[in-house]
Amino acid sequence: MGFYISIAVLVLILLLAALKIVREYERLVVFRFGKYFKTKGPGFVIIIPFVDKVVKVGLRTITFDVPPQDIITRDNVSVNVNAVVYFRVLQPERAIIEVEDYFFATSQIAQTTLRSVLGEFELDELLSQRERINVKLQSIIDESTDPWGIKVSLVEIKHVDLPEEMKRAMARQAEAERIRRAKVIAAMGELEASQKLLEAASTMAKEDITIQLRYLQTLSDISAENASTIIFPMPIDILNKLSGKK
Repeated sequence: MGFYISIAVLVLILLLAALKIVREYERLVVFRFGKYFKTKGPGFVIIIPFVDKVVKVGLRTITFDVPPQDIITRDNVSVNVNAVVYFRVLQPERAIIEVEDYFFATSQIAQTTLRSVLGEFELDELLSQRERINVKLQSIIDESTDPWGIKVSLVEIKHVDLPEEMKRAMARQAEAERIRRAKVIAAMGELEASQKLLEAASTMAKEDITIQLRYLQTLSDISAENASTIIFPMPIDILNKLSGKK
């Protein structure tokens, strides 16, 4: 009786070892006698105990930070840059067979690519053209990891750390640019005002009475602003106009 119980326990253990539950976002890479057999999953998977060896691979998108890298830009400015990479495994069997540790390998490729690509740009381009640089980084890293069955979907530069002296220089440059714009706007206002005055003078020159009316308006404004007696000469032209004589 004990022999049959032992056999039953052994069969149960073998059945449990042969049955695997694979989640929707996972795959099992099966090696039979050391040779790649097939990729299985998701759901219930049956393997041959002691014959098949399996490696579980996740298919979800993996995110990792690229450690800060010291970069020397094309215009010889030293900056510290870090980035974030998003990738996922598309072909589990290649990710296991072609490279020992696909996560570590992808991380190393991302670091070296970040240093080499950013060194091709000047500092102004690095700060203002991040979208174009991100696309270039993604394309190069994705091409490098493609033989491993890995798809790099996105690379984003997170932070560009500038030296303190460069930050101060950029602040001075921004202040100078604001002053320049203010002076340009003021000059444009002066130009517009002078053009309007020229148009007004041209209009008033056509009719003498307009000059006299403007003269009287100016005197009225002066008397309204200052509570004092003002003595001024009365031009003869105004008297002629008021009397109707030439």
